[in-house]
Amino acid sequence: MKTFYSLITAFALVVTLQSCGGKKDAQATVEAPAGMITLDLSKYGKPFTIFVPDSTLGKMEIIEQTWGALEIKIGKSFQLSITEDPGDLELRKKDIQGDEVNKFKSFSVEEPTTIMWESEITKPEFHFYSIQKIGNSTYVFEDIKSAEAEPFSKESIQKMLDSAKGLKEVKKEAA
Repeated sequence: MKTFYSLITAFALVVTLQSCGGKKDAQATVEAPAGMITLDLSKYGKPFTIFVPDSTLGKMEIIEQTWGALEIKIGKSFQLSITEDPGDLELRKKDIQGDEVNKFKSFSVEEPTTIMWESEITKPEFHFYSIQKIGNSTYVFEDIKSAEAEPFSKESIQKMLDSAKGLKEVKKEAA
């Protein structure tokens, strides 16, 4: 009789462990770099998480624009736009190099899906454009350009670019 109860207990334990364990959330093991937090954008229709600066840079604002862009603003030095769009890197490069007002100086990053460049109107400024594929969708990440604000430093642009390139897909688990 003891053997029978032992077998039933062992079977129940195995079934319980299989149903409760084993389905680890992949996002739980990803740690944000120092000074950054992990932001889950799935509630905004974006199936991924992204690293953004913590509250030391300022208050976080997430704005869903009418044209489909999702903007993440944290202080004055982190302002990122995300748009579900196939993007066109070659066309963007031609536009940048042909801009008569914001004069192109050089590309500091030139990869198959990403560019970062320096340009100048009255003083040097930096920008980036990156195309990232997540699941079956493609997204364009770029800095938000503002005529009223000071241009971004190279370090600020690099932080935004690192965030765009470091995103992690959020996979929905079957119930």
